[in-house]
Amino acid sequence: MSKRYRFVILLIVLGVCFLFLWPTIRWHFFIPMEQKALAQESRQQIKVTAIQNAQRDIQRIEAAVFSDDKIPDGLEFLIPAAQKLYKENKRNVPEQWTASAVLDAFPSGTLLPETIEQKYSDEIFALKDLQSNAVKLGLDLSGGLSIILRVGSTLTNDDPVDAMNRALEVLNSRIDQFGLTEPVIRTQGTDQIYIEIPGTADPERINDIIMGKGSLTFRLQDTDATASFNEFYYREYPNIIVDADGNIFVNGNQIDYSLIPGLTSDVQILGVYSKDRYGLDEQEKDSNNMFRYIAVKKEVGLDGNYIMDAYVDRNSMDGKPEVIFNLSSEGGEIFYRLTSANTGKPLAIVLDNKVKSHPNISTGIRERGSISGFSSEEAENLALVLRTGALPVELTVDNQQSIGASLGEDTIKQGLYALLGGIAAVLVFMLFFYRTAGINAVVAQLLNFYIMFSVLSALNFTLTLPAIAGFILTIGMATDANVIIFERMKEEIRLGKTRKAVVEAGFGKAFWAIMDSNITTFIAALFLSQLGSGPIRGFAVSLSIGVFSSVFTALFVSRLIFDVGTDVFRSKKLSVSWTTRIQDGSVPVRSGNTRSKAVSL
Repeated sequence: MSKRYRFVILLIVLGVCFLFLWPTIRWHFFIPMEQKALAQESRQQIKVTAIQNAQRDIQRIEAAVFSDDKIPDGLEFLIPAAQKLYKENKRNVPEQWTASAVLDAFPSGTLLPETIEQKYSDEIFALKDLQSNAVKLGLDLSGGLSIILRVGSTLTNDDPVDAMNRALEVLNSRIDQFGLTEPVIRTQGTDQIYIEIPGTADPERINDIIMGKGSLTFRLQDTDATASFNEFYYREYPNIIVDADGNIFVNGNQIDYSLIPGLTSDVQILGVYSKDRYGLDEQEKDSNNMFRYIAVKKEVGLDGNYIMDAYVDRNSMDGKPEVIFNLSSEGGEIFYRLTSANTGKPLAIVLDNKVKSHPNISTGIRERGSISGFSSEEAENLALVLRTGALPVELTVDNQQSIGASLGEDTIKQGLYALLGGIAAVLVFMLFFYRTAGINAVVAQLLNFYIMFSVLSALNFTLTLPAIAGFILTIGMATDANVIIFERMKEEIRLGKTRKAVVEAGFGKAFWAIMDSNITTFIAALFLSQLGSGPIRGFAVSLSIGVFSSVFTALFVSRLIFDVGTDVFRSKKLSVSWTTRIQDGSVPVRSGNTRSKAVSL
């Protein structure tokens, strides 16, 4: 391969790595602490913050109308929205934008607050996305989230001890698929499970995954009972309340279903929910601004436990996310009997007593089906819960809090100084011992470090002390590869070869020695990552990534640097040590302690 193509490949690799690394650089070095704190808030807190900021800005722009009529600083983003509204309403666009002109563009009382609120929510969620794409620090470096779950009654007739052990397995599987590394999950006493999750993951999403019981059910909808309840609901509004479990209250008093004409004891009234802009469940409203309720059969047509596999796909018609599921043979037969016997009737898909979708059954479904009506994140969470299966015990959050790093700040700084000092010592040694060839090694090592962190950023890796240990070991291995190459080049120099021949022979003869050592190391790291857990897995993953990057920099990048010096800069000199070098076309040859005359090339 020519140097030009190799140089292009190197530039592409460095560019892609920069794209991977940029979210980490931006999050840790360019985002102020107050904005980081906003990104780490819950979705409910983000909603409150956005609404409060919108109310504050509305007061600012209304006050400006009665003062200088200038648009307050930071609210210039309203001008494009106002301009669009003027054009839609076929009104003349103002030549000069003032606070009163902007307010005049928003005739609706809710349109202006929603526009400002949307701007703030978009900014905060963009920060959340940036945080999720950055390398996170582990419990031992920056702390994380601590959750204590209390075990309630078992959901099956299994032995309670066995049910607890299976619950631990399910939680381990869910948290692992969630993309977190090195979680701590253990029993605490006889009725609690203790979980530590590193980094600053979203607590709400973690709770959705941990607490998801696989309580997805398919039930038939009773259209007559739905119509009867809605008639009663409209008549009694606003004195009627329906809670999350379907209990009906009129003027604060719970009433029996039998007191409502058309309702029987075999149905349950449930609300219809969808996600708002913040990803929070919000009960839908009809055209009369009334909450939507439907009556579903209490008898479960199909339980979510029969689902064997689930994944998220996009609907070919509208592009919205949907969960594709595969049923077990027994579940397929049950679902086929249910759907084929009720073709044309509405089927309610209920998740945690919330109706998420209520499509009509078009045909019998036996082995595979789809569920729609979810946001992308909710669909991913639901598919994950369905894949890992239902928990055999009921869990409630007993305590949830942030925990500090297990290492003190001074200890972390000392460890960082030791890491940087060790790397600097290795690089200085290479420069001192191998002279100009050492410069080549230093450049290769810096690129090696850069590539490793870029890949870790792309994988959303959680950085811990064991992972850092894997980096240090990789740096040592990469340095060892350079040592092998340089020592082979010394032997070729003593044979009186030119710079070009020395470089080709040095890399060629060292190739398999380097590959053999790295392949065996990668195999060991692969087994550690599969068989180990916690810190061992973090060490193995970082070591595996380092093996690939060190081989690339030692054999590809380092060789390219030598070739550019030879063919582009026409250099005939080559210094591999203080005593072994090519100087001005001649080679000093050493034999023991005797120096022979220079051999002309």
